[in-house]
Amino acid sequence: SFDWNDGLFDVTWSENNENMLVTCSGDGSLQIWDMAKTKDPLQVYKEHTLEAYSVDWSQTRGEQLVVSGSWDQTAKLWDPAVGKSLCTFKGHEGVIYSTIWSPHIPGCFASASGDQTLRIWDVKTPGVKLVIPAHQAEVLSCDWCKYDENLLVTGAVDCSLKGWDLRNIRQPVFVLLGHTYAIRRVKFSPFHATLLASCSYDFTVRFWDFSKPNPLLETVEHHTEFTCGLDLSLHNRGQV
Repeated sequence: SFDWNDGLFDVTWSENNENMLVTCSGDGSLQIWDMAKTKDPLQVYKEHTLEAYSVDWSQTRGEQLVVSGSWDQTAKLWDPAVGKSLCTFKGHEGVIYSTIWSPHIPGCFASASGDQTLRIWDVKTPGVKLVIPAHQAEVLSCDWCKYDENLLVTGAVDCSLKGWDLRNIRQPVFVLLGHTYAIRRVKFSPFHATLLASCSYDFTVRFWDFSKPNPLLETVEHHTEFTCGLDLSLHNRGQV
Protein backbone atom coordinates (compact mmCIF):
# COMPACT_ATOMS: atom_id res chain seq x y z
CA SER A 1 0.00 0.00 0.00
CA PHE A 2 1.08 3.57 -0.69
CA ASP A 3 0.39 6.59 1.49
CA TRP A 4 -0.27 10.13 0.35
CA ASN A 5 -1.14 13.09 2.57
CA ASP A 6 -4.46 13.87 0.87
CA GLY A 7 -7.45 11.95 -0.47
CA LEU A 8 -6.86 9.87 -3.60
CA PHE A 9 -9.76 10.10 -6.06
CA ASP A 10 -8.71 7.89 -8.97
CA VAL A 11 -6.06 5.41 -10.10
CA THR A 12 -4.93 4.04 -13.46
CA TRP A 13 -2.54 1.22 -14.35
CA SER A 14 0.32 1.85 -16.74
CA GLU A 15 -0.22 0.15 -20.09
CA ASN A 16 3.51 -0.49 -20.61
CA ASN A 17 4.81 -1.40 -17.14
CA GLU A 18 2.86 -3.85 -14.98
CA ASN A 19 4.39 -2.45 -11.77
CA MET A 20 3.51 1.17 -12.42
CA LEU A 21 0.36 3.09 -11.56
CA VAL A 22 -0.77 6.69 -11.35
CA THR A 23 -3.04 8.23 -8.72
CA CYS A 24 -4.58 11.69 -8.46
CA SER A 25 -5.29 13.61 -5.31
CA GLY A 26 -7.35 16.20 -3.49
CA ASP A 27 -4.34 18.52 -3.38
CA GLY A 28 -4.39 18.75 -7.19
CA SER A 29 -1.36 16.51 -7.71
CA LEU A 30 -0.71 13.28 -9.62
CA GLN A 31 1.61 10.60 -8.24
CA ILE A 32 3.43 7.88 -10.18
CA TRP A 33 4.14 4.76 -8.12
CA ASP A 34 6.30 1.73 -8.85
CA MET A 35 5.35 -1.42 -6.95
CA ALA A 36 8.78 -2.93 -7.57
CA LYS A 37 10.67 -0.03 -6.00
CA THR A 38 10.02 2.34 -3.18
CA LYS A 39 7.30 3.56 -0.84
CA ASP A 40 7.65 7.09 -2.23
CA PRO A 41 6.24 8.12 -5.59
CA LEU A 42 8.67 8.12 -8.53
CA GLN A 43 7.22 11.41 -9.66
CA VAL A 44 4.72 13.97 -8.38
CA TYR A 45 3.04 16.42 -10.74
CA LYS A 46 1.52 19.44 -9.02
CA GLU A 47 -0.12 21.71 -11.59
CA HIS A 48 -3.88 21.49 -11.09
CA THR A 49 -5.08 24.25 -8.76
CA LEU A 50 -7.97 22.25 -7.28
CA GLU A 51 -8.78 18.57 -6.68
CA ALA A 52 -7.50 16.22 -9.39
CA TYR A 53 -10.48 13.91 -9.72
CA SER A 54 -9.76 11.68 -12.70
CA VAL A 55 -6.72 10.05 -14.27
CA ASP A 56 -6.41 7.61 -17.19
CA TRP A 57 -3.55 5.99 -19.13
CA SER A 58 -3.84 5.90 -22.93
CA GLN A 59 -5.21 2.66 -24.36
CA THR A 60 -3.80 2.75 -27.89
CA ARG A 61 -0.36 1.37 -28.66
CA GLY A 62 0.83 4.51 -30.44
CA GLU A 63 1.58 6.56 -27.34
CA GLN A 64 2.19 6.46 -23.61
CA LEU A 65 0.17 9.39 -22.31
CA VAL A 66 -1.82 10.15 -19.19
CA VAL A 67 -4.81 12.49 -19.03
CA SER A 68 -6.09 14.06 -15.81
CA GLY A 69 -9.27 16.00 -15.08
CA SER A 70 -9.72 18.47 -12.25
CA TRP A 71 -12.20 20.55 -10.32
CA ASP A 72 -10.24 23.53 -11.72
CA GLN A 73 -12.24 22.90 -14.95
CA THR A 74 -9.16 21.83 -16.94
CA ALA A 75 -7.82 18.56 -18.29
CA LYS A 76 -4.08 18.07 -18.58
CA LEU A 77 -1.96 15.81 -20.76
CA TRP A 78 1.15 14.13 -19.33
CA ASP A 79 4.00 11.99 -20.62
CA PRO A 80 5.28 10.04 -17.57
CA ALA A 81 8.83 10.47 -18.88
CA VAL A 82 8.51 14.28 -18.83
CA GLY A 83 8.50 16.36 -15.64
CA LYS A 84 5.63 18.69 -16.53
CA SER A 85 2.33 18.63 -18.42
CA LEU A 86 2.47 18.68 -22.21
CA CYS A 87 -0.80 20.56 -22.67
CA THR A 88 -3.81 21.98 -20.81
CA PHE A 89 -7.35 21.66 -22.20
CA LYS A 90 -9.78 24.44 -21.32
CA GLY A 91 -13.44 24.81 -22.22
CA HIS A 92 -15.50 23.15 -19.52
CA GLU A 93 -17.52 25.57 -17.43
CA GLY A 94 -17.79 23.26 -14.44
CA VAL A 95 -15.88 20.66 -12.46
CA ILE A 96 -14.43 17.80 -14.56
CA TYR A 97 -15.36 14.49 -12.97
CA SER A 98 -14.13 12.01 -15.57
CA THR A 99 -11.50 11.86 -18.34
CA ILE A 100 -11.31 8.66 -20.39
CA TRP A 101 -9.11 7.79 -23.40
CA SER A 102 -10.67 6.33 -26.51
CA PRO A 103 -9.65 2.66 -26.85
CA HIS A 104 -9.77 3.10 -30.65
CA ILE A 105 -8.59 6.55 -31.71
CA PRO A 106 -5.02 7.58 -30.78
CA GLY A 107 -4.80 10.90 -28.96
CA CYS A 108 -8.56 11.19 -28.38
CA PHE A 109 -10.22 11.41 -24.97
CA ALA A 110 -13.64 12.22 -23.53
CA SER A 111 -14.48 14.29 -20.46
CA ALA A 112 -17.63 14.52 -18.33
CA SER A 113 -18.41 17.61 -16.29
CA GLY A 114 -20.63 19.39 -13.83
CA ASP A 115 -21.46 21.79 -16.70
CA GLN A 116 -23.84 19.04 -17.96
CA THR A 117 -21.73 18.26 -21.05
CA LEU A 118 -19.71 15.40 -22.49
CA ARG A 119 -16.78 16.69 -24.51
CA ILE A 120 -14.44 15.01 -27.01
CA TRP A 121 -10.85 16.24 -27.36
CA ASP A 122 -7.91 15.58 -29.68
CA VAL A 123 -4.43 16.01 -28.17
CA LYS A 124 -3.14 17.38 -31.49
CA THR A 125 -5.46 20.40 -31.28
CA PRO A 126 -5.89 22.56 -28.17
CA GLY A 127 -9.62 23.31 -28.54
CA VAL A 128 -12.55 21.03 -27.88
CA LYS A 129 -13.53 18.81 -30.82
CA LEU A 130 -17.15 18.16 -29.87
CA VAL A 131 -19.51 19.36 -27.14
CA ILE A 132 -22.51 17.14 -26.31
CA PRO A 133 -25.19 18.61 -24.00
CA ALA A 134 -25.65 15.18 -22.47
CA HIS A 135 -27.93 15.73 -19.44
CA GLN A 136 -29.80 18.49 -17.67
CA ALA A 137 -27.72 17.65 -14.59
CA GLU A 138 -24.10 17.19 -13.61
CA VAL A 139 -22.41 14.39 -15.60
CA LEU A 140 -20.25 12.34 -13.22
CA SER A 141 -19.00 9.54 -15.47
CA CYS A 142 -18.44 8.50 -19.07
CA ASP A 143 -16.96 5.55 -20.95
CA TRP A 144 -16.23 4.45 -24.51
CA CYS A 145 -17.72 1.32 -26.07
CA LYS A 146 -14.94 -1.18 -26.71
CA TYR A 147 -16.55 -2.34 -29.99
CA ASP A 148 -17.71 0.92 -31.61
CA GLU A 149 -15.39 3.92 -31.80
CA ASN A 150 -18.35 6.32 -32.14
CA LEU A 151 -20.32 5.15 -29.09
CA LEU A 152 -20.00 6.53 -25.55
CA VAL A 153 -22.14 6.32 -22.42
CA THR A 154 -22.68 9.01 -19.77
CA GLY A 155 -24.01 8.69 -16.21
CA ALA A 156 -25.41 11.67 -14.34
CA VAL A 157 -26.98 13.14 -11.23
CA ASP A 158 -30.40 12.79 -12.94
CA CYS A 159 -30.11 8.98 -12.32
CA SER A 160 -29.98 8.18 -16.06
CA LEU A 161 -27.43 6.57 -18.35
CA LYS A 162 -27.37 7.81 -21.95
CA GLY A 163 -25.63 6.44 -25.03
CA TRP A 164 -24.17 8.85 -27.59
CA ASP A 165 -23.21 8.29 -31.23
CA LEU A 166 -20.57 10.88 -32.16
CA ARG A 167 -21.89 11.01 -35.73
CA ASN A 168 -25.29 12.26 -34.56
CA ILE A 169 -25.44 13.92 -31.14
CA ARG A 170 -28.93 15.42 -31.39
CA GLN A 171 -30.55 12.46 -29.63
CA PRO A 172 -29.12 9.75 -27.37
CA VAL A 173 -28.95 6.25 -28.88
CA PHE A 174 -30.33 4.81 -25.64
CA VAL A 175 -31.50 5.98 -22.22
CA LEU A 176 -31.32 3.58 -19.26
CA LEU A 177 -33.45 4.32 -16.21
CA GLY A 178 -33.60 2.53 -12.87
CA HIS A 179 -31.09 4.08 -10.50
CA THR A 180 -32.71 6.20 -7.78
CA TYR A 181 -29.75 8.46 -6.98
CA ALA A 182 -26.84 9.95 -8.91
CA ILE A 183 -24.79 7.54 -11.05
CA ARG A 184 -21.17 7.75 -9.99
CA ARG A 185 -19.41 5.41 -12.45
CA VAL A 186 -20.31 3.63 -15.67
CA LYS A 187 -18.21 1.13 -17.63
CA PHE A 188 -18.72 -0.76 -20.88
CA SER A 189 -17.95 -4.48 -20.90
CA PRO A 190 -14.65 -5.50 -22.53
CA PHE A 191 -16.33 -8.70 -23.79
CA HIS A 192 -19.82 -7.69 -24.97
CA ALA A 193 -20.58 -4.77 -27.28
CA THR A 194 -23.93 -3.89 -25.69
CA LEU A 195 -23.28 -4.72 -22.03
CA LEU A 196 -22.43 -2.14 -19.37
CA ALA A 197 -22.26 -1.76 -15.60
CA SER A 198 -23.05 1.23 -13.41
CA CYS A 199 -22.89 2.11 -9.73
CA SER A 200 -24.66 4.79 -7.79
CA TYR A 201 -25.27 6.72 -4.61
CA ASP A 202 -28.36 4.48 -4.29
CA PHE A 203 -25.91 1.79 -2.97
CA THR A 204 -26.51 -0.50 -6.00
CA VAL A 205 -24.50 -1.86 -8.91
CA ARG A 206 -26.57 -2.50 -12.04
CA PHE A 207 -25.87 -4.44 -15.20
CA TRP A 208 -27.50 -3.46 -18.48
CA ASP A 209 -27.80 -4.67 -22.07
CA PHE A 210 -28.95 -1.68 -24.11
CA SER A 211 -29.86 -3.90 -27.10
CA LYS A 212 -32.67 -5.61 -25.16
CA PRO A 213 -36.27 -4.32 -24.78
CA ASN A 214 -35.85 -4.67 -20.98
CA PRO A 215 -32.24 -3.53 -20.66
CA LEU A 216 -31.78 -3.90 -16.88
CA LEU A 217 -30.25 -7.36 -16.42
CA GLU A 218 -29.45 -7.34 -12.70
CA THR A 219 -29.39 -5.09 -9.63
CA VAL A 220 -26.78 -5.97 -7.03
CA GLU A 221 -27.50 -4.65 -3.51
CA HIS A 222 -24.44 -5.84 -1.60
CA HIS A 223 -23.20 -2.41 -0.52
CA THR A 224 -24.54 -0.51 2.46
CA GLU A 225 -23.11 2.87 1.44
CA PHE A 226 -22.52 5.03 -1.65
CA THR A 227 -21.03 2.92 -4.44
CA CYS A 228 -18.42 5.22 -5.96
CA GLY A 229 -16.45 3.11 -8.42
CA LEU A 230 -16.31 -0.12 -10.36
CA ASP A 231 -14.41 -1.76 -13.21
CA LEU A 232 -14.71 -4.92 -15.26
CA SER A 233 -11.90 -7.46 -15.43
CA LEU A 234 -10.11 -7.77 -18.77
CA HIS A 235 -9.10 -11.34 -17.90
CA ASN A 236 -12.21 -12.91 -16.39
CA ARG A 237 -15.41 -12.04 -18.24
CA GLY A 238 -17.55 -12.69 -15.16
CA GLN A 239 -15.61 -10.53 -12.74
CA VAL A 240 -16.36 -6.96 -11.65
